Amino acid sequence: MRALVALLLLVVSAAPGWAAGPLSYHLKPVAIAPDTWVFEGTREHFTRANGGNILNPGFIVTDDGVIVIQTGPSRRFGEEMRAAIATVTDKPIRKVFVSNLHPDYWLGNRAFADVPIAALPGTIEGIKAEGQGMTENMYRLVGDWMRGTEPLVPTETVYGSTVVFGAHRLRLIPLEGHTAADLAILDETTGVLFAGGVVFADRTPTTPHADIALWLAALDALDALEVTVLVPNHGRIRTDKAAIAQTRDWLSWLDRSLRERAEAGADMADLLDAPIPERFAGMGVLREEYRRSVSHLWPRIEKAVLPRVN
Repeated sequence: MRALVALLLLVVSAAPGWAAGPLSYHLKPVAIAPDTWVFEGTREHFTRANGGNILNPGFIVTDDGVIVIQTGPSRRFGEEMRAAIATVTDKPIRKVFVSNLHPDYWLGNRAFADVPIAALPGTIEGIKAEGQGMTENMYRLVGDWMRGTEPLVPTETVYGSTVVFGAHRLRLIPLEGHTAADLAILDETTGVLFAGGVVFADRTPTTPHADIALWLAALDALDALEVTVLVPNHGRIRTDKAAIAQTRDWLSWLDRSLRERAEAGADMADLLDAPIPERFAGMGVLREEYRRSVSHLWPRIEKAVLPRVN
């Protein structure tokens, strides 16, 4: 019996996502510019091992309080994020901005329920419509990390404008394409761009709500900005715009490839194992996200192409 118990413990301890003691994201703020910090996530998909920690949320410390950008994938993440912010400053949190409806951007909102949480109108409507289902799906994907997490819809609507907190001028930039409403935030004081859901760096873009043409236009808009540090929603923080170019390259290739194959009469099953250009080989979760994108985008592309083919 003792041998069996020992064997079971060994199996459990080797299972993905297992950890001794209480779960923790071990969040560490990384300074990227004056008054500005980011919590760097992995380039993976949601798993029980990472607890959904795949995003790059951040915060700006101003004389008027702390501005938080994204709250993470769970209430636990939001609480740990708030505790980590307190190790940097004792200033109160003034406002939270949420960039889009995807769950890793806002499911930590409960930890910030005492402050205004702002988002674009389309994001608020999307969370109202899909938030409960997204929350339930995250419970299935990452398990115990989600304990105590319930949807909390942003409480304040924002539009394109420039807002000032202390010495920091934040330009709120409404975009669309990754989702129906994507908020980018440019700190004109430091040149830091929080690109919201629009830019990925060495991580394959996700497309469940994507409109590729609008997304490419959003990338053009961000490319025109004067930026000193670019914070992509996923992947490495950069001091250049290479991530914008990489995201554009992937989306352009993906859209063109799917359209060409639709015009050639292929069906969706033919595409799942199609070759991917070598230049994308270093991007995280490449094949998995490619297959998801085929399932997301193919029905609309096939419908658009078929009348011309016939």
